[in-house]
Amino acid sequence: MLTVPTFLTTCAVVVALAAGLCASAHAEQGKDAAAVTIRWWGQACTSFTTPDGKCVLVDPFPADFGYASPTAEPQVCLVTHEHADHNSVSNVKGKPEVVRGAGAHEAAGLVFAGVATFHDDQQGAKRGPNTVYVWQMAGLRLAHLGDLGHLLTQEQLREIGKVDVVLVPVGGFYTIDAKQAVEVIRQLSAKIAIPMHYKTKALSRLPIAPRDDFLKAVPDDWAVERPAATSATLSLAALPAAGVKVIVLNYE
Repeated sequence: MLTVPTFLTTCAVVVALAAGLCASAHAEQGKDAAAVTIRWWGQACTSFTTPDGKCVLVDPFPADFGYASPTAEPQVCLVTHEHADHNSVSNVKGKPEVVRGAGAHEAAGLVFAGVATFHDDQQGAKRGPNTVYVWQMAGLRLAHLGDLGHLLTQEQLREIGKVDVVLVPVGGFYTIDAKQAVEVIRQLSAKIAIPMHYKTKALSRLPIAPRDDFLKAVPDDWAVERPAATSATLSLAALPAAGVKVIVLNYE
């Protein structure tokens, strides 16, 4: 028969174990919740989705562009510039809040910083303005560069601030090329870089370079992951302790 002190001690141990298990389960749930799934739909169109259903879509293209239309139903749609392959909001499911241009924006409970840049290296004289968007989801600072056409200035870097994950155009001609993309990733001190806006089988008609040109320009000390998937789920824990990780996504 258990004495009172022994009984109380046993109860305390059971309670402690139960609390530990609950804390562990809660931590695991929190770990899953603090993640964002990034899907590349082709060209510069990308969606960012958290487990609770919050979704941001950037730069939608028209239905007849060459890629399959995005099936995501976002609460927010970001437009980096007014070209048809980036501003076709009518090809987006649902009724998202649409964000355009530089400045501070709030939509669907998220805060977006739009930083004014250019679509070329001639102050916009050839292709006009471009907006770089920066925002936070799942604790990660995300940046989408749109059709950036030049290296970033110190003022632009200051406005952009810290970046954990960057979506960067790499195909050249209309945007920065492979070598410039590497330099911009360095400028931003990004931990993870996902290339976009390059030639593919679905969109071979454009005079832009394939992703292999970018991968050849990637420094040897950068890690390259090819998950053979259209999306990657990232969290703070996924950030490399040092260096840069390049994640190559497929569009189908």
